[in-house]
Amino acid sequence: MAWRILTVKFFVLCLFGTLIISYFLAISSMVDGCNCNDPPTHSKISEGENFFEKQARNSGHKLGILVPYRDRFEELMVFIPHMQNFLKKQNIVNHIYVMNQVDSYRFNRASLINVGFELSMIDGCDYIAMHDVDLLPLNSNLSYAFPADGPVHLAAPHLHPRYHYPTFVGGILILKRKHFKQVNGMSNKYWGWGLEDDEFYVRLKEAGLNITRPQNISTGTHDTFRHMHDRLRRRRDMAKCYNQREVTRKRDRQTGLSTLQYSLESHRKISVDGGDQVSLLEVRLYCDRTVTPWCECTPIPKTSEKSTLSPRLSVISHGS
Repeated sequence: MAWRILTVKFFVLCLFGTLIISYFLAISSMVDGCNCNDPPTHSKISEGENFFEKQARNSGHKLGILVPYRDRFEELMVFIPHMQNFLKKQNIVNHIYVMNQVDSYRFNRASLINVGFELSMIDGCDYIAMHDVDLLPLNSNLSYAFPADGPVHLAAPHLHPRYHYPTFVGGILILKRKHFKQVNGMSNKYWGWGLEDDEFYVRLKEAGLNITRPQNISTGTHDTFRHMHDRLRRRRDMAKCYNQREVTRKRDRQTGLSTLQYSLESHRKISVDGGDQVSLLEVRLYCDRTVTPWCECTPIPKTSEKSTLSPRLSVISHGS
């Protein structure tokens, strides 16, 4: 009898032990199967987006958008988010530089582009887009990709809302870093509105650089770009004083990137509508009135002007 009781107890203990072991094995397999720390599997759409992002990042190119600027706040607030969205769709790695001229001289678009070029090179941009703040691309086939075959004029005469002469290269011009340096950048003699692009065109042609323009664009002069310039509110400074008219109609072989003089008052990073940060650069230009007295259409003081600015600044100062 005692032997039977021991046998029954042993059987019960074995059964109970088997149940306990099975229970823990089941829990262990559930935890291993869940692996809750693993990231979720991406859908095909996400995988496609990641592929293009990596492709753009691995292309090795970075575009610097150079925007010469003064007193165009409304246009700038439209320009920044528009361009960021436009370039994001093309997977263009880029950074926007807004060069705000804060001195009292007349506006000098070309010199500001020279300044932006220097600073964009410090940030590793290997090509640039000289870009008006009031001109927005609308046609998605306008490519801001690296101009492997030479300068690309996006705002071509057959597409620009206003300027249609064959040598026009203003509005939006894309070119490599080495080509901008090859022609010594832009002339610093153009204070006030106009003609700096025409002089730059001559520099490019003399250097043997072929300028290409968009082809097979289905839109035209009315719907390829949005031109935000209000001629009544934003009157162009078209004054010509001293010998400005005569000098600025000739090829400038004295000034350019190598003779650029400026002071960088501040370098701020700003964001519009939650987008990527852009660089807002407050730039103070220098004018030698013995060379370009038309930087101010006022009588030249009898005492000779001497600059208190460093002739070339290569270090970015960061303002608050």
